[in-house]
Amino acid sequence: MSNPIKPTLRCLRCTQHPLYRLRRITTTASQYQEAALQSTSAAPFLDPNLVSTRKEERQLLRTGVSPIGSRRRRAALQSTSNIPFEQLPYQCFQEARKILHTDREEKLQQIKEERRRIAKAEALAPAKCGGEAGKKGKLVAMHKYLEELKILADVNDPVIKKRFEDGLGDMNRPIYRYLADRKWREYKRLVMMQRVSQMHVVPDVLPHLDPIAEVSLAFGRRNVQPGEFVDSRVSEILPRLNVQLFDKGEKLVTVVVLDSDVPNVEKDAFDYRCHFLATNIPLSPTTTSLQFSLLSKDSQVVLPWLPPHAQKGSPYHRLSIFILQQPEGKALDVEAMSNREIRDGFNLRSFNDRHLVKPIGVHMFRTIWDEGTEGVMRRAGLEGANIELRRKKPESLPYKKKDGARYR
Repeated sequence: MSNPIKPTLRCLRCTQHPLYRLRRITTTASQYQEAALQSTSAAPFLDPNLVSTRKEERQLLRTGVSPIGSRRRRAALQSTSNIPFEQLPYQCFQEARKILHTDREEKLQQIKEERRRIAKAEALAPAKCGGEAGKKGKLVAMHKYLEELKILADVNDPVIKKRFEDGLGDMNRPIYRYLADRKWREYKRLVMMQRVSQMHVVPDVLPHLDPIAEVSLAFGRRNVQPGEFVDSRVSEILPRLNVQLFDKGEKLVTVVVLDSDVPNVEKDAFDYRCHFLATNIPLSPTTTSLQFSLLSKDSQVVLPWLPPHAQKGSPYHRLSIFILQQPEGKALDVEAMSNREIRDGFNLRSFNDRHLVKPIGVHMFRTIWDEGTEGVMRRAGLEGANIELRRKKPESLPYKKKDGARYR
């Protein structure tokens, strides 16, 4: 008969071996887990002024921080030891700056001479300049040439370009307005004109359009791209515009939001409807924000905001936003406009001719029937949410039997 104690002792000896030794219950993490936590918490710090590769830029954007300036500038700063940009120790760079400095001094002398000529021309009598119209035309041409000289004096300055790329440019200076205008025309203006032409806003609303101001649209925190579909619940709130002018001085503008796809069942066609109309809004190159909610209801708003909506069954609606420049120094009569302008059947061409305004900026978005349109129409007190539009079935032509002899 075998001894039953020996297997028990053998089991106890096995548990004393280091491979079979169990760790006691504890509230602290194991060495492996501690090492993993240290490795994840020690993520590399990415400086938005120094990241120069696409991978680092993507990692930085995931943290919610955008890179500063161009990639070329960040790569140059990364390879230097915190030296000011204009003092970078590159011989070619410094020699080029000397040439640019000499050219700038020549342009400054030309600017000084042109100002002297303008002062002399202003002192002349109109009879010696071909009359009042001739004197005015000459002064306009001379002032235009003076602005061109101001731009040519700074357009090649690397410090100016650096400040513009960093978003630190002063829009009161002609050179920064010129650089911003050129950047806008290279891409954003092309996209806007493509959307306007592709969706036939021109010539359905206006026969011709040549925007000279950049217009951005947002509903709350939602930035809207040109021609984008916007949910009816998002567009129910008052929008916010950012209008960047590239000409000096302050201007008075009128804002019109127009729906050009309102179905007319009786005519079997489409009509216009004005969703918002405000006038006498001051804008300048440095004053760009235009919030509909902050406009005065007594002296600026003619037709308050009507939420965009599309009836069920109708095609998508094009909502166009036009920035109209008023005659210089002339404010429009809000009370008279309130008595005359109506929402339904609003014609922008007639409005422009009547008030002598011209379009300088445009933006657009689209809306269609969605799950929130019925609630939006009910809250706005609009009728027609329970009506569904259907296309009329085309009548088939009468069947005409052809002579079978021709096919034999």
